[in-house]
Amino acid sequence: MTSLTDAEVTTRLQAPPPQRKKRLSPRVRTIAVFSYLMLIALAMIYIYPFLVAVSSSFKTDADATANPLQLIPEVWSLAAYNRLFTDVPLPLWTFNTAFITVIVTCGRVFFDSLAGYALSRLQFRGRTVIFAVFIGVMSVPGVVLLIPRFLILQQLGLYDTYGGMIIPLLTSAAGIFIMKQFFDSIPVSVEEAARIDGASIFRTYRTIVLPMARPALITLFILSFQGSWNEFGHFIVSRQSADLNTLTTGVASLVSGQLGSGNQYPLQLAAATLMTIPVAIIFFIFQKRIMNNTGGAEKG
Repeated sequence: MTSLTDAEVTTRLQAPPPQRKKRLSPRVRTIAVFSYLMLIALAMIYIYPFLVAVSSSFKTDADATANPLQLIPEVWSLAAYNRLFTDVPLPLWTFNTAFITVIVTCGRVFFDSLAGYALSRLQFRGRTVIFAVFIGVMSVPGVVLLIPRFLILQQLGLYDTYGGMIIPLLTSAAGIFIMKQFFDSIPVSVEEAARIDGASIFRTYRTIVLPMARPALITLFILSFQGSWNEFGHFIVSRQSADLNTLTTGVASLVSGQLGSGNQYPLQLAAATLMTIPVAIIFFIFQKRIMNNTGGAEKG
């Protein structure tokens, strides 16, 4: 047998005793199981309509009418997807949506970050009032502003144009609020050190503040992309021409009888399923970056 040295004996004596796993009482177990079941039920309630939409896109019109909530089609069919690329101007709708979404997303990230920085750092008269107005605009339902938007666009000659569809969406009160709150959390001393070295306000904003605000910018990018890609109400009141249809307005136009007999459920849901793919890809890509940036900030 090998004898232990004094150092090994001291180390073993100082080591904490192994912790025993605490057994849960029957009442706690019951509560935990019930909580998990509730979470699963809520998740199914939330995701079930999406599953119905995906499965119905592979059904025939008759099957979708007879079994609307059945997840497995009686007969698997790609007829709805074939019609999307033959009877429906899907490429035109996709181009219009992508073109508007790219411009609106870039515009919101640029203008909202500038406005948020100005409200957070610049001292000028009426700053509090302006910020209060932004908060008030956020509390107003968007549908209330549709008719005023229509009248303004008509008077300015922007109705039924790309400009009328894009310009009113270039800024967002919610985006300005998000950026202002994030800029408020950044210490002012960082910017003061840069200004002592001779950097201007805009250079400080561009080279120092914006890199630190990357998580907020990515969040704003995701929200802006998702909001403009799925925008519907504004496009209803800002355009009339079929050539300016987006994916949302185009899918809404696929009503019963427009492209033939039947309820068009598989056709509409096939288009809706394809619409969700770009948004889902953008979300999952940038969500990972947000988590990485947040983790790096916490370590720093």
